[in-house]
Amino acid sequence: MITAVLIVLGLCLGSFVNALVWRLHEQSKSPSKQSKKIAKRDLSIVSGRSICTDCGHILAWQDLIPLVSWVSLGGKCRYCRKPISWQYPAVELATALLFVGSYHYWPHGFDAQGNSLFIFWLIFLVGFMAMTVYDLRWYLLPDKLVYPLLYLATAQVLMLAVIFDGGLAAIEEALLGLMFAGGTFYLLYQVSKGKWIGGGDVKLGFVLGLIVGGPMAALLMLFIASCMGTLVAIPLLLAGKAKRSTRLPFGPFLIGATIVVYLFGASIITWYKRQIGV
Repeated sequence: MITAVLIVLGLCLGSFVNALVWRLHEQSKSPSKQSKKIAKRDLSIVSGRSICTDCGHILAWQDLIPLVSWVSLGGKCRYCRKPISWQYPAVELATALLFVGSYHYWPHGFDAQGNSLFIFWLIFLVGFMAMTVYDLRWYLLPDKLVYPLLYLATAQVLMLAVIFDGGLAAIEEALLGLMFAGGTFYLLYQVSKGKWIGGGDVKLGFVLGLIVGGPMAALLMLFIASCMGTLVAIPLLLAGKAKRSTRLPFGPFLIGATIVVYLFGASIITWYKRQIGV
């Protein structure tokens, strides 16, 4: 039952992610660069109606059923018949899978503290998906997505410290994670003068370090993200589809590594310590 609820919730919030990302990007455009059909619509995330991103037609309820509508329409808009990007069902499905996977591999139990952390985590996942899509499409991590996650991560730390008696230890762990992850990226940004990583990656590093908490978890996150980036970059270079100067968005690798560390990091760190006899 819980799995079914999480699937439906994930699909719905994945649909929200698609709308959120597109609207944020349209809002960032100057009016002269917006399509006239789009510009006259309300692009507010709160009050704006769902529309076709090509023709600007307001969508009916039967066009908005996550995954089902895309399949039933054959991946095309009901009104202008232009193709609807595969991004939409992919994000909806990926969000649902992350929700279900997190539930089945949740490392914190489901007592009062574990349930609270799980709710925070589902919200983090929605933000992660939005930043991943935005960074993949436009090579940018907008402050309107990064800062809300920073505030939420801070609220989570305070909750652990005050409500669940984590005290100063919980705050110290979170700050160490923030300094190790964000500090490393800030240093790389300063040394390369922004050529190796962008300012958005630095801000995201601070947020993700705060979420995973602790120096070991932060370093593991950076290591896994670097491995993911290398595994993607090398085949592209060998196939001639990328050059040394080709930009690769690093945000998705950081986010993917964060998910791995948050769910499996404790087990990985314990295994590593055994290997080195610590």
